[in-house]
Formats: sequence, structure tokens, C-alpha cells
Amino acid sequence: MNVNFWLIQAFNGISYGALLFLVGSGLSLIFGVMRIVNLSHGSYFLLGGYVALTVIWTTGSWALSIPVAALAIGAIGLVMERVFLRPLGFDPLRQVLLTVGFAFLFQQAALDIWTGNNFDINPPEMLTKTVHVGTLFLPLYRIFMIATAAVVGLVLWLAMEKTRIGAQVRATVDDAQMARGVGIDTSRISMFIFALGAFLAALGGVIGGAFLGIYPGLDFEILPLAFAVVIIGGMGSLGGAAIGALLVGLADNFGKALFPEVSYFTLYAPMAVILAVKPTGLFGRE
Repeated sequence: MNVNFWLIQAFNGISYGALLFLVGSGLSLIFGVMRIVNLSHGSYFLLGGYVALTVIWTTGSWALSIPVAALAIGAIGLVMERVFLRPLGFDPLRQVLLTVGFAFLFQQAALDIWTGNNFDINPPEMLTKTVHVGTLFLPLYRIFMIATAAVVGLVLWLAMEKTRIGAQVRATVDDAQMARGVGIDTSRISMFIFALGAFLAALGGVIGGAFLGIYPGLDFEILPLAFAVVIIGGMGSLGGAAIGALLVGLADNFGKALFPEVSYFTLYAPMAVILAVKPTGLFGRE
């Protein structure tokens, strides 16, 4: 285990964390703003990949598949929030039962439409090359994943910190009842955040499709990791989602490389320690 080994594993962990940020940031906002335990969030990731595959098969354009898949799944999330989740109110048990039911429905729909075969989303040839940095050969696609997550994170931060709607979102996270009292339409904010969360998860599904592949069961594999990101970072915090995704990505990668027999322990043990010290997560608030 020379220096190159540690650098490569760190790079792989950061790139995987970048992918988890796309999934976890939307889930964190849904948790923070709406207090919804959305167990169908992993399905948005899976469906985003499948819709992207359909666009690529139809048009041959990988670039077009990204916005089409993200917007389509964002629209599904919006309808799901308006029609099904909104009437439930804030009952956690009903939320869990409804969203896990949707997760199974989405999984069965994916099997019926796209079969149970494993697929890969092939990016453009230019992104399949490697970059030579010192003594390391780094896959360009992983660099693209990190850059995409950084751009998305920056845009989200600017939107949340520098715009009027961002201020309304932050007010809703802090105190929804007070936000309604000063005239903020928290219902519209919740609809926007849920659609945004689905959009980001689908975006992660398209980008992650070339990294993880697209196959039945991927939704339930990515969901616990997304929740780990949210729990570590804290509900409603984009900065927390970024730090949580980075920690989960590094823990998962180093755990599998160094201790494959107990890789789940190395992944979830830090989460347990953080919760023992700070139950609201690193950047969460009561």
C-alpha cells in the first residue's frame, strides 16, 4: 500500500461522495422542509437512469438524456407530493407506508417496462478517457462527476442563500408555522422542494448509470446511503449534505478496500458515533 494506493482510494471515495451528494441533498431538503420520510427517493434515482436509457436509445443523445430524465422524474415527484402526500399531513407512519408502497410500485413498473436486465449508460467517448496527474491515471468520468456535484452544489447554495425563494425555504425549515404567519406560502415551497429533490435524485441516476449501472434493486441499495448522508449532515443543510456525502463516500470506499469483510460496519459506525455526540447531525438544528 504505497502513496498511490491511498490517493486513488481517496479520489474514488470523493467521486462516489459527489454522486451521493446529488441524491442526498434533495432528500435532506425534503426532510428539512417537509418532514417527510420519503422511502421512494431511491426509486427516483433508478427511474432517472431508466428514462435516460430510453432517451439515449431513441435519440442517441447522452446530453439530451440528462435534462429530460431529471425533469420527467421531477414532474413525477411533484404529482406524488400534490396528489398523494399532501392530504396525509405530517403523520410519519402514513408517510412511510405510502412512500414504501410507491417504491415497490416504481420497482415493478421498471421491471415491466425495462425488464430485469442490467444496463449501462455509456457516456460520450471524450469522458471515457483518463487524465495523467503525476503518477496517477484518473478516469475523466469520475472528475466529471465531482465537477457536476460541485456546480450543482454551488447553484443550490446561491439559490438558497441569495434569492427570495431561498430565504423562504430557509424560513420554512426553521419554523414552518411562523413562516406561514408572515405570509409565506409553505405549501408552494413544499411542492417546489419535493420536485427539486426528485430532480436531483434523477440527475444522480443518469450520471451514476455509467458508474454503477442500472439494474433492479439499485433503488434500495442507494436509499440507505442517501439516508446516511442526511443523518450525518443534518436535515435541511446543503453544507451538511456535502460533508455527509464526502464522509460516506470515503468510508464506503476505504472500508471496501481495506476491510471488505466488515465494510458495512466501517460505513455505518461513524454515523452511529456522530449521532451519539450530536443527535441532529453535524449541521442539523433542533
